[in-house]
Amino acid sequence: MEEQEGTLPQKADFSGWYNDILWRAEIMDVRYPVKGLYVWFPFGFGIRKRVYGILRELLDRDHEETLFPLLIPEPEFMKEAEHIKGFENEVYWVTHGGTTPLDIKLALRPTSETAIYPMYALWVRSHADLPIKVYQIVNTFRYETKHTRPLIRLREITSFKEAHTVHATWEDAERQVEDAIARYREFYDRLNIPVLISKRPDWDKFPGADYTIAVDTIMPDGRTLQIGTVHHLGDHFSKTFSIQYEDTKGQQQYCHQTCYGISERSIAALISMHGDDRGLMLPPEVAPVQIVIIPVIMKKREEEIMQAAELLEKELQNAGYRVKIDTRDLRPGAKYYYWEMRGVPLRLEIGPRDLDNGVVMGVLRSGGKESLPRADIIAEVNRKMTEFTAALQERAKTHIKDHLVMVKEESLVNEMVSKGVVAVHWCGNRECADRLEEIADASVLGTEVRTDLIDQTPGTCIICKKPESVVTLIGRSY
Repeated sequence: MEEQEGTLPQKADFSGWYNDILWRAEIMDVRYPVKGLYVWFPFGFGIRKRVYGILRELLDRDHEETLFPLLIPEPEFMKEAEHIKGFENEVYWVTHGGTTPLDIKLALRPTSETAIYPMYALWVRSHADLPIKVYQIVNTFRYETKHTRPLIRLREITSFKEAHTVHATWEDAERQVEDAIARYREFYDRLNIPVLISKRPDWDKFPGADYTIAVDTIMPDGRTLQIGTVHHLGDHFSKTFSIQYEDTKGQQQYCHQTCYGISERSIAALISMHGDDRGLMLPPEVAPVQIVIIPVIMKKREEEIMQAAELLEKELQNAGYRVKIDTRDLRPGAKYYYWEMRGVPLRLEIGPRDLDNGVVMGVLRSGGKESLPRADIIAEVNRKMTEFTAALQERAKTHIKDHLVMVKEESLVNEMVSKGVVAVHWCGNRECADRLEEIADASVLGTEVRTDLIDQTPGTCIICKKPESVVTLIGRSY
């Protein structure tokens, strides 16, 4: 793709910045002729591949990857009334095979419970079959009627990781919920994305779940983005789909289940949390190109400089780095702009003076220029990568701290929620929540907040003044 003209909007204009960076940095092409469907550029797909590689690594410890069909027969889909009510306005239906009407309509999965659980009813017979822990990474379809936004609000979710587990008891399933939360923490730690984990209120839990734990982060404009959920399903679905096992006493028991998912919203958070006015800023683990080498050519020494660049490339590749030499016939400044936009963590420049002095000029994407001894280049590059990762972590943590505040006066809620996420004390009563959402023009995100950034001591409900009320997060969400 040719380099686009013009400059990236400042990140302070987050909406404009986000929309522009997707095509300037070659992440997604939004010009596909169906609303809410987008195309991954190869560079963006390279980010996706590495992000989801981390997820696979974490799950493959004790889960097995699988693949279930996209099409769900209407009778199976309609079995679970509460679940379907949550999705009925979003389902795409296949009604014809060619020109022939189908006897049974087929739903394009909005999520896969009703595709997977009829099979679980066939697979599970004995307590010895449990637990089952499988996951798949698939596309799902939801007829999103609100404003669509690439990676955030889609009609085709191209990269939905959903895990579905089956257990003998409610307590076993609860332990799996906690295990899933721990893995999601580890996942986002490796992406250097701070998260807020909380229990969704009952009216906002997954349809059919006993409870839902959500993972949110705070975007640059102060709005929250849900980037993961974990659902304890109890025996709700097992009763619907007859998923039973024979226990050690020979009695038939209903199973207990969990499901948990992450979508390409994780990549939206990655882009948004770390990017700046010059483009992407990618953690080394997921950057398609970790190091770019820019030869600074002088005609008399061109061959010598190119040989030095190629030797450096080989050394870095042998050390495990993803490296690219930029040999295009462009000014160095144009090359710098190009790779900064794409978030490459480290740029190495080699010119005649560097050769003579036995150094390589290193420039971190986070800022700072330093001469690196050529003789110790691997150790020096390792040090710079560590420095870069630490800078990303610190910037992200500062962002969350600056956009999360405890509020104890009702009159301040609306003002503060316009800047980020507000923590208040709430009694748990729905009427108080409705009043809170009304005055804040925001949503109750959740309780049982798992963070050390705010004081979790119970207090007085901000609406009705009931004592011993719990800390609750309020925010405006995507």
